[in-house]
Amino acid sequence: MYDNILFPTDGSAGSEAAAAHVSELASAFDATVHVVHVVDTREGGLGVSGAFVHEDSQAMSGVSPETGYIGRHEDVDADEVEAELTAHARELVGAAAESPDDIDMTTAVEMGAPHSAILQYADDHDADLIVMGTHGRTGVERYLLGSVTEKVVRLADAPVVTVRADESDGE
Repeated sequence: MYDNILFPTDGSAGSEAAAAHVSELASAFDATVHVVHVVDTREGGLGVSGAFVHEDSQAMSGVSPETGYIGRHEDVDADEVEAELTAHARELVGAAAESPDDIDMTTAVEMGAPHSAILQYADDHDADLIVMGTHGRTGVERYLLGSVTEKVVRLADAPVVTVRADESDGE
């Protein structure tokens, strides 16, 4: 039923919760899991060009430890930040791909708008199922930041399973 399961990860608690479901599904269906992280490179997007960076990434060049935001364009070497974000992405997919030996795993780091890159990867690799974590944002935060998972759910051709982090995880 499922030969290729796409697991986009951002290293969040939601992604970690989804990983358990991915492992169970892959084992049950003897499926290949494609672990993907997307580095957001859009102008004005959530990556190298100037906004939110995952809290684990605050040690990177140009990222304010107080806010977790990348500095203004003139204060940051975009190529350096992109290289650091890509290296961090490789660490994320590598960690997420650590699983029992009986699960076939493939990893990839993509660049671009996260929801678009996820959808394109799903199409290019014939994903039968997409399993994603959610951050559980609500209200203004959700409106301002948007939801990659929500966009994937609305636009994907393949079925999408969403997994929310346990409330006790601090999400």
